[in-house]
Amino acid sequence: MKKIIVMTMICLPFLVTAQQNKAQAKKQKVAEKKAKIDALIKQEEEGALVFQKQSSFGLNFNSDGFGFTYEHGKYKTIKKTNLWWLSLGERKDPKQYKSNTFIGTGGTVVFFGNSYVYGKQNNFYYLRLGFGQQKMLGAKGSKNGVAVSAIYGGGLSLGMLKPYYLQVPDNTGQGTGTKDIRYTDTTASTFLDPTAIIGGSGFGKGIGEIKFVPGATARLVLRFDYGRFNETISALEVGVNAEFYSQAMPILVGVNDQKKFFFNGYIALHFGRRK
Repeated sequence: MKKIIVMTMICLPFLVTAQQNKAQAKKQKVAEKKAKIDALIKQEEEGALVFQKQSSFGLNFNSDGFGFTYEHGKYKTIKKTNLWWLSLGERKDPKQYKSNTFIGTGGTVVFFGNSYVYGKQNNFYYLRLGFGQQKMLGAKGSKNGVAVSAIYGGGLSLGMLKPYYLQVPDNTGQGTGTKDIRYTDTTASTFLDPTAIIGGSGFGKGIGEIKFVPGATARLVLRFDYGRFNETISALEVGVNAEFYSQAMPILVGVNDQKKFFFNGYIALHFGRRK
């Protein structure tokens, strides 16, 4: 027992010193980080080019769908940044809606889980590669302020039309199951008959039949960066996109069969870092 007490008395000062050193090191690290951030803010306010590049990921909520964006920029001056971006998303027709009912013989309505979009002949996906510039319109007044920038540019767009399949009864031969059909001149009467539709086919159906259509795109954006520190990108975007394709991109039967030009508004959230 005496040995334990003696060892405790010997070790206790070392333990206390170690804890104090750890706490002091933590305070010093916090102070150094704050000093670095304050220095960056001061330099940026004085017009110094304190960053070389930036990168961010964005989630887009479009007026006709949704998408994801990766963006990379290289600073040319304190107020001008050269950008390139890559966006992937889906475009939907504003008139489309989902249904999860099957109208059987005699008008009987049956509810089921496999929903479908009536009259939809294609899923329309896009992949956009763009180049442009970000121009600062108003810098942050402090580290808690908001920086306002304009982004503009354009590039190439690759449209992807994936045939949309429906499940309908298979009454051929002795079969009493279901089959998958897409919209064609031959299947049109069944495809557009609500009493014959059981539900939508799985997402994987039609992937091997995707049709690729080249096009061009343009983008105009206002970005509001509310990130607390200048090293961090936390921004809200409000903008518009325009796309033109080399041929018609039909989504719903008879609604936009000849439409090549698409225009939408969107808001997006961007998160990233500057280095």
